[in-house]
Amino acid sequence: MGNLESNIEAILQRNKRVEADKAWETSMFRRMTIGILTYLTASILLWMLDAPNPFLNALIPSVAYLLSTVTLPPLKQWWINRYAPKGDR
Repeated sequence: MGNLESNIEAILQRNKRVEADKAWETSMFRRMTIGILTYLTASILLWMLDAPNPFLNALIPSVAYLLSTVTLPPLKQWWINRYAPKGDR
């Protein structure tokens, strides 16, 4: 009986880790952090390359990333509803 209980406890601990990972992956904090880091990296790179308006042009990849985080979840759900096998939904 102890083995069964330890297996159940291991599954419950795994579920907690998975839930925490999912919360992190979908958090606004994570999205904004990546957007800011993308902007800073692009700004520095464009500035080092002596590109015109590096700080303005660095907005393009940052805004594109943030827009993708808004638009892709609905597309993912549409794809799952349309193409995923019934048991995987």
